[in-house]
Formats: sequence, C-alpha cells, structure tokens
Amino acid sequence: MLYLLDTANVKEIARANEVFPLAGVTTNPTIISQEKRDFFAILKDIRAIIGDRMLHTQVVGESCEKIIRDAETLMEKVGGNLYIKVPVTIEGYKAMPLLKKRGMKITATAIYTPAQALLAANCGVDFTAPYLNRIDNISGMGVTVVHMITDLFRIHNLPTRVLAASFKNVQQVNDVSLAGCQAITIAPDILWHMAEHPLTDMSIEQFDRDWRSVYGADKCVYNL
Repeated sequence: MLYLLDTANVKEIARANEVFPLAGVTTNPTIISQEKRDFFAILKDIRAIIGDRMLHTQVVGESCEKIIRDAETLMEKVGGNLYIKVPVTIEGYKAMPLLKKRGMKITATAIYTPAQALLAANCGVDFTAPYLNRIDNISGMGVTVVHMITDLFRIHNLPTRVLAASFKNVQQVNDVSLAGCQAITIAPDILWHMAEHPLTDMSIEQFDRDWRSVYGADKCVYNL
C-alpha cells in the first residue's frame, strides 16, 4: 500500500514526513487555493520536503489543448517525479494518451464509476483516483466502486493502479485497502488517526507505571 498525503500545507507535510513512510503528496485546485500564495512556490516547497517521491498536481485547462499546455508548464517548472492529474472529462480522455506519448505520468481524477476508470486505464494512465466519500454521499457505495475497479484492472490485465481519494474516516481507508487498491491519499488528520488508539496509550501508560514501581522513575533499561 502506498500512502500519500492529500494537502498543500507544507507544515503538515513536513510534520508527517518526519514520522510516516509517505510515498508522496497529492494536490488539487481546491487544496492549492486554500494556501493563498503563489502556486508554483507551493509546489516547489512540497518538492523540497518530499524529494523525488511522487507529487500529483492537477491541470486547470478544460480543453485538450489547454490541458496539454498546463501539463507541459508543470513539467517545466516543477518536474521530478511528477504525476499530472487529468479529470475524466471528454477533453481529459482526449488529452491522456497524448500526454503519455510525451512521456508524462498521468493520474486520472474525479472518478465516480468503474466505467470511467476503465476508459482512463485504456488511455494508458498510471493511476485512477476514485472519490470514495463523494461517491458515498450520492449513495454510490464508494468501497464497492473501488473493488469493481481493481477487479476490472485485474481481469483485463491492465497495469494502471488505483489511488483512492476523498476520505472522511479511518474505516473507509481500511475498507478500500481490503478492496485491493494499491494507493490511498488522505488528509493529514486521518493519517494521524490511523496511527493512534486510546488503548495503545493506556497500554504504554501501564507499562510505564509498572516499570517505575520496580526500577524507579529515572532508570533506563540500558543503565540497569
């Protein structure tokens, strides 16, 4: 499983990067705009933190020509291990194979159905990004959609991977992991919640109390 952080907040990225085995970072126009500063400065700051791990960033052009132009600009100004996020619109499907011919890595995004994902995979994209919670919000059963996508890729022997996105809780992450997706991108708060449990804290506190009762507060196992 590849874990990516779905944010453009460099402080959050740096904090998580010190602790977790991040495979990279994903952004979108909404996430970027929340930072309220220069677009390329944000991406370069993220690149400085994560090095050559994956950075997924989205085009904003709506026509095929503008999508290609956006992608070329991103490659020129950001570069590195960059994945160009292209929405699964008619113009997006048109642009995907053209971008692949230019040697770019592509993530098909804003996916709500297995059919959209399968079409994108046949365009040669590297990742497909179904929006799990948004699918749930329209009674679409997001985990089932992810499961169907992974099954379709396996049945048709397609190399495209599934990068599940749009999560609201840890249980959704667990469910799509069991559904066979290869990667997830989650907000920082969900990542931290995944690593925590109150019973873990209680266990550590009990260990500490028992140790101190016998060996004292200032003792270390290496100094016994």
